[in-house]
Amino acid sequence: MNSSKVAAERAYRVAELQSGDEARWDAFVKRCDDGTFFHLSGWKRIIERNLNHPTIYLYCELDGEIAAVLPLAQVKSWLFGNALISLPFLVYGGVVADDPEAEKLLIDAACKHAERLGVDHLELRNKLPSERGWPTKDKYATFSKQLDPDPEKNLLAIPRKQRAMIRKGIKAELVAENDDSVDRLHEALLECKRNLGTPFFGKSFLAAILEEFGDDAEITTITRGGELIASVMSFRFRNEILPYYGGGGEAARAVKGNDFMYWAVMENACKAGVEIFDYGRSMVGTGAYRFKKHWGFEPVPLAYEYYLVNSEEPPNLNPSNPKYRLLIDGWKRLPLAVAGRLGPPLARRLG
Repeated sequence: MNSSKVAAERAYRVAELQSGDEARWDAFVKRCDDGTFFHLSGWKRIIERNLNHPTIYLYCELDGEIAAVLPLAQVKSWLFGNALISLPFLVYGGVVADDPEAEKLLIDAACKHAERLGVDHLELRNKLPSERGWPTKDKYATFSKQLDPDPEKNLLAIPRKQRAMIRKGIKAELVAENDDSVDRLHEALLECKRNLGTPFFGKSFLAAILEEFGDDAEITTITRGGELIASVMSFRFRNEILPYYGGGGEAARAVKGNDFMYWAVMENACKAGVEIFDYGRSMVGTGAYRFKKHWGFEPVPLAYEYYLVNSEEPPNLNPSNPKYRLLIDGWKRLPLAVAGRLGPPLARRLG
């Protein structure tokens, strides 16, 4: 018996998420093992309203109950092309499913949408590889670790050299504060991203995330004598915490502000009963990748997969690509005020 006949007999139905049905979508994501914070429906509103990209949030029902979801958004960029991605701007995506036939139906539907839209490619940012045989990219890895309920044991589990960096921050009398405003976070990120040669979003984008996810998006700001050192927005999902938008500028270097900041997030999370610290993704071989390894985290390759429509190979978005190197180097030289004005419209095209 072929799969389409099986699907018909079991009453599968593929549909797009409509307003008012978000709670059902989110309940499925939260109970499914493969669900992540980035599969939650709130990102649909943020991507549409704050980044101005169209979305297609597909789900498949089995006998009236959701059995799989696949969030998608289309990003068009003169520099990076035209792509349908699950999900742009976010590190995890792809299908969340508890039924293999429902998963297949959603991927088939996504491919049809990609062809209809005439994109260069469909990109699924999976955590785990599939058996589709699509082209893949192994340039990213993710890092996560089980937390001990005792903060001191977590500190001792960090390799000695990295632990020394944290202790330098403690000796420098750095202070971790909870922030209910994005002002200091955006100030720290703007300088951090400019120094890396990367445009960044405006404050309204960060404020929209805070408003959308409430207590599940928390800001930790590091100060010294009232001076801003670094700041990070972390996401809570089930028993995990993921520090996501974070960094500091020149002031953070001398006092190991970033090291102290991530330790403060880890320490407060384990005190609150959080069990998993997810350090997120980094590009293999970069400074961020090495930084996370220094904490004793082991990299796990991410299985990003591509369905090619109007392109012959997956995109090469590596910063070392000569196509982007001049742009990155030029951005690093911009005054902060200029980077703040020019960054948001560019950042929303990076995906």
